[in-house]
Amino acid sequence: MSVSSAHDFSREPAVWGKIPQRNINFTGRTELLEKLHEALRADVTAVLPDRDQGNVPRTLHGLGGVGKTQLVIEYAHRYKGEYDLVWWVPADQPVLLKSSLAGLASRLQLSVSPSLGVEAVTSAVLDALRRGEPYSRWLLIFDNADAPESISDVIPHGPGHVLITSRNHSWQGVVDTISVDVFERDESIEFLMKRIRRRINREQAGQLADALGHLPLALEQAGALQVETGMEADEYLRLLDERVTELLSASKPSDYPHSMTAAWSISVAQLKERMPEAVDLLRACAFFGPEPIPRNVFRQLPARFAESSRFARMLGNTIQISRAIGELGRYALARIDSPDDHSQSPDRPRHTIQVHRLVQALLRDEISRDEWPGWRREVHLLLAAATHNQEPDDNASWSQYSWLVGHMLPSHVAESDDPRVREFALKMVRYLYTSGDFKSAREMVELFIERWSADGDDDDQFLLGAQRHLGIIIREQGEIRTSYELNRRLMDRMRAALGDDHDETLLLVNSHGADLRFLGRFSEALSHDRDSLRRHEERFGPDHPRTLRAKNNLALDLLLVGDYAEAERLQEETYTTQEQAGSSKQNILASLNGLARVVRLSGRYREACDIGQDAYAYGLQEIPGHPWTLRAAKDLSIALRRAGQAEEALELARRTFELQQSTVGLAHPDSLAAALCLANAMRATGSLEESLTLLVEVVKLYPQMFGEEHPFRFGCDMNLALLLRVNDQADEAKRLDERALEGFDRTLTRDHHFTLTCAINLASDMAVLGDVGAARDLGETTLRRLRDLLGFDHPLTLACAANLVADLATLGDDGAAALREETLAAFERVLGPDHPDTLVAVRGGRLDFDFDPPVL
Repeated sequence: MSVSSAHDFSREPAVWGKIPQRNINFTGRTELLEKLHEALRADVTAVLPDRDQGNVPRTLHGLGGVGKTQLVIEYAHRYKGEYDLVWWVPADQPVLLKSSLAGLASRLQLSVSPSLGVEAVTSAVLDALRRGEPYSRWLLIFDNADAPESISDVIPHGPGHVLITSRNHSWQGVVDTISVDVFERDESIEFLMKRIRRRINREQAGQLADALGHLPLALEQAGALQVETGMEADEYLRLLDERVTELLSASKPSDYPHSMTAAWSISVAQLKERMPEAVDLLRACAFFGPEPIPRNVFRQLPARFAESSRFARMLGNTIQISRAIGELGRYALARIDSPDDHSQSPDRPRHTIQVHRLVQALLRDEISRDEWPGWRREVHLLLAAATHNQEPDDNASWSQYSWLVGHMLPSHVAESDDPRVREFALKMVRYLYTSGDFKSAREMVELFIERWSADGDDDDQFLLGAQRHLGIIIREQGEIRTSYELNRRLMDRMRAALGDDHDETLLLVNSHGADLRFLGRFSEALSHDRDSLRRHEERFGPDHPRTLRAKNNLALDLLLVGDYAEAERLQEETYTTQEQAGSSKQNILASLNGLARVVRLSGRYREACDIGQDAYAYGLQEIPGHPWTLRAAKDLSIALRRAGQAEEALELARRTFELQQSTVGLAHPDSLAAALCLANAMRATGSLEESLTLLVEVVKLYPQMFGEEHPFRFGCDMNLALLLRVNDQADEAKRLDERALEGFDRTLTRDHHFTLTCAINLASDMAVLGDVGAARDLGETTLRRLRDLLGFDHPLTLACAANLVADLATLGDDGAAALREETLAAFERVLGPDHPDTLVAVRGGRLDFDFDPPVL
């Protein structure tokens, strides 16, 4: 029976993600579809191969072919009108499982940072699905899941539906299950008569269906072959009998039904007579993963790949390769999703080729094991050529990379010693962590390091490059000291093996500067990065993306040591060049947000808000959910708070922190920074108790993450001290501020923005405790330093002056009046008469400044 129009809803879901093309030849299964529709009113349903009454698997032996996936594809298309979101998840590889779910983040309008890693983003997605926000009518389809424990942690129990296909019967007893057997005999006959039409009668269809064991995949291939070749049913039955007899007499290991093996071998033999090149292409597909292969993998090879590929000639002939792919589809040996399929998700390549995993296994089994490395080598070259001239940092390339991830492990890319393939492998690692999947990137690069180390060449540049990528990944995961030690040792090895100016060495040089920043060695990082920029300019030129990254890092170093004027000049120069040169969106956003940050630290709060709004809007539009978009949100919140828009700042800070906290908790550099931002915003809006509770927890984590002597640790202590003082614990506040000031003096010197901020707060501690003379003395020396460092009109300078006015007035000093008049005039000129800091100064109150750590 064909698809019933009663359930053919025309309404498209708001989110329709990666659902395979509908099979126009889908037949029967009406009762199963209705049963499935009813079963999904429960929470989770698994679709499994059937068992017989003896509780023994049928002859499929777990390899499939009964049409589980086709059934759920038909279900998704038939019932799509009942859902607002339908999402397809390949579930046989962890890297595909969670990355596919993470891809839902932007569709669910989650501003969650991929820098938190795919695990974290997936957690946020699952939380949104459980809550039913913004969609409560959703359907997730996990295709080809293995054991229940492999996906149990990513099944959202919420208002929507979850559908699982699996070959593993251990799902029974865990969730509701529906067994899918081979076709009923009438269904098989109906399918063949619909598929072959005029070339077969009902009696012949019955004989053929019986011979093929009613296995849908075998029926599809038999029908396709007879349509394409005009072969009569009697001739096909004769060939089928010969093939089965041959297989049985050869005692061929039967991991799959003999009827399926015979049907497949007939199709391949006929195709070989018609177009041998198509069979070669099919055999190559057997060594990819079972996931869809983008059609553009089979395009003309660049010269550096063509010279050693057996497919170069065919791939260079557009007509021939198109015909070969078409033949695979017509013979039902591969599934071709055509560009005319308008129902596809925009995330899906408009043209893909997919070979059933059972057909892949049959193809590989036919080929001598001695030939496998040669076929894998061809696949490796095709994969590597598919990303030729596509940089993993370029967001426009991410879609291509994402569709190749599922083929990395099945094709055994790690086994290749071809430099072109190893270069591709490392590009894939960089894509994974640049797009936020740190867990998969780490697993993959550790596999490469283990395999390539076995070659015995410790100085191989790709092995060294893999270790460099590992250093970046573990640093971003918070293993700061481990990353530093790894990169320090690696630097010596690279310089000895590759030379000071090798590309790989320079990439490590740039990365090692971040190690120094993360350790709080800001002056050392500045010196290191000045040399790095010089070497990058000499090697690549001033406008190369790598040079611009080095220049951006140097601007950050300058900011961290307090040279805001030079940092701003360099940051603006970098941003302008990147925008004009069409750099990657995340690099453009990082530079624009860096400019907003240094403008804020320079005291131009309203200007910082304007630039910060542009940066955040750019991130939301161009790369929603990217790490730099979330960081731009945090920095904008700080600028808004400094500009006096405390409530708006609090809302943005709370939203940003909640996204971080709900995914990875506090023990992550970005989470800690977001926590400080929120605590400061709470204090600014009067939520002192809530702010103190959060800060007490954060204070414990900062030294664990960054070390006891890191400036950020002292900045965090300073924020806690401020809250303790306003909560009537001035003695403890003074103790903390004294310790923080000593720490700042050791690590940054007294003439630094952060250190002088702490000195201002310590003076306030002293004044509250009644030691006004000491507060005045510290205030006077701090004011002189601030005027020299930041100028007379910087808001921090003015805050110090306002506090000094209060101390001078308390002590009856005649200089209080003149300083007050001068300071209030500056406040109105710089911040405006209605700014909260201006109003506090007018009242003669004390001003406090807090600490917000810049991105490292």
